[in-house]
Amino acid sequence: MSLPAVLPAADPSPSPTPSEPTSPAVPSIQDAHESAAEAASWVEQNWSTWLAISLRVLLILVIAAVLRVFVRRAITKLIDRMNRTAQAVDGTALGGLLVNVERRRQRSQAIGSVLRSVASFLIMGTAALMILSTFEINLAPLLASAGVAGVAIGFGARNLVTDFLSGVFMILEDQYGVGDSIDAGVASGEVIEVGLRVTKLRGDNGAIWYVRNGEVKRIGNLSQGWSTAGVDVTVSSSEDLDKVKATIGEVAERMSKEEPWNELLWGPIEVLGLDSVLLDSMVVRVSAKTMPGKSLTVERELRWRIKRAFDAADIPIVGRAAVLVEDETSADPTAGMAAPSAYASTTSPQSVAATPLTPPSVTK
Repeated sequence: MSLPAVLPAADPSPSPTPSEPTSPAVPSIQDAHESAAEAASWVEQNWSTWLAISLRVLLILVIAAVLRVFVRRAITKLIDRMNRTAQAVDGTALGGLLVNVERRRQRSQAIGSVLRSVASFLIMGTAALMILSTFEINLAPLLASAGVAGVAIGFGARNLVTDFLSGVFMILEDQYGVGDSIDAGVASGEVIEVGLRVTKLRGDNGAIWYVRNGEVKRIGNLSQGWSTAGVDVTVSSSEDLDKVKATIGEVAERMSKEEPWNELLWGPIEVLGLDSVLLDSMVVRVSAKTMPGKSLTVERELRWRIKRAFDAADIPIVGRAAVLVEDETSADPTAGMAAPSAYASTTSPQSVAATPLTPPSVTK
């Protein structure tokens, strides 16, 4: 019997061997050449667009800078010309009606500052929007966001915006300036500083008031044009009016020729006539046109001179009616006593009616 064929032994399973590390692929010279060729082709295709955008941005910046410098210089020259025109009339009759040097300086500086800031904002803002549009950036979301932010800031800082705008229009319209005496409603006094947001006043007692321009609803300027000095003289109703008028006329003529009243008076002192007539008195009205802000000074001096002239002319000035005081000896001694009471007498019907009833006696 033949032996079974011996099967060949199977090969043993190969043992796992560690994988060899793969080295990074090194680009060949051909790959580098292709990449360089592609980059050069892309630059060659887009360099004209870049150059056009760069030149356009540069042109916008140059035009905006030149225009800004030109506009600012034009505004500065305009303000300087206004100052020179005002200084040319100093010392003349027209110069007395103009504002003082400090007022002109502050007003011109404020107006120039506002105009230059507005011009710079408009020019540079327009240039920035043009540059963004050059890069093909969609400006609609930016403008919408700016509009929403502006509305929010306007609501949050509306008082500040109101003060600023009111200050700008007050300065442009020359409603008041440094050295003017004004009545702003919330405060009154002499203006010592005018700002775009706050006006600084010095009151009659020396207090400094800071008034927000947005809170001022009305302005009474006592230093523009001319002022009126008015004095009321009360005399007896039996006094000779011709004598009174002649005495006041002498005072007015003498005062108009003396210094410094001849400079403060811008018109003759006039007797306007009777302001009121009562049973025991009458009021004579005296008026004069004075330099702005000097009406109170002229009124005080005019009262002083009229009183001395009336005393010399034996013309009494009637004041308030005297209050009559009764003599204590002539007063009724029983005025402070109370009226007699009906209950003082025990026999009066009131006393009998008010007497309590006595209970009847009980007999045992």
